[in-house]
Amino acid sequence: MLAARHGSRLRNSKDHALTADVRIDGSRVALAFPQTYMNDSGRAVAALSRRHGVAGPERIIVVHDELDLPIGRIRVKEGGGLAGHNGLKSIRDHLHSSDFLRVRVGIGKPPGRRQGVEHVLRRPSRGERDELDVSVQEAADAVECIVTDGVAAAMNRYNQRPAAPEDEA
Repeated sequence: MLAARHGSRLRNSKDHALTADVRIDGSRVALAFPQTYMNDSGRAVAALSRRHGVAGPERIIVVHDELDLPIGRIRVKEGGGLAGHNGLKSIRDHLHSSDFLRVRVGIGKPPGRRQGVEHVLRRPSRGERDELDVSVQEAADAVECIVTDGVAAAMNRYNQRPAAPEDEA
């Protein structure tokens, strides 16, 4: 979505990812969608950060699914814990740091006794898909906000939204 918004498209690269270079408000941004298994996504992130000369992990923004947020919610996070997310663990292990930025896209907790992996890999319902489509657009907006206005501004904008009724339960 970000590549298309900025006049580009993702292409295969030798770095185990689909990539595009775009300009967002004058800043050069390398976009990547790892083509590894999620549990090995750090391999692509590390290779791309080396190729693009990324100065530090705090210059990397990872957009990922988040079981701990209700479906459709997004939150911006700076470093910190990984909440058992194996893709984030892989990125931490390859970068030797967990100081990268995250845009967390809520997919909700699994209902009943369903395991997290079953929940993550299942096909969402039509209603969930509609909510996810909106949250993906908001996640792209959040990445643009981080690039143009900084992580603090993005956190203020996206993390301070009023709670939905299901968040209050």
